[in-house]
Amino acid sequence: MKIFTSILVLIALALIVFNITQLDFNNPLQGDSGVALIGIAASFCAVLILLIFRISKRIEEKMNDNR
Repeated sequence: MKIFTSILVLIALALIVFNITQLDFNNPLQGDSGVALIGIAASFCAVLILLIFRISKRIEEKMNDNR
């Protein structure tokens, strides 16, 4: 599961980088730049959710080891 979440985090980070290249910094809310901002926000949320999931699995493993 750790490898799978690592791959998903890398994909989300790659999407963030790709969407940053699509931004027009002069008009960040017009046209494709708005879509890129939404993509950056969604990818950032995905990274956070995956990191929280990984931390929760680590806590669950420690709880099971203590029994």
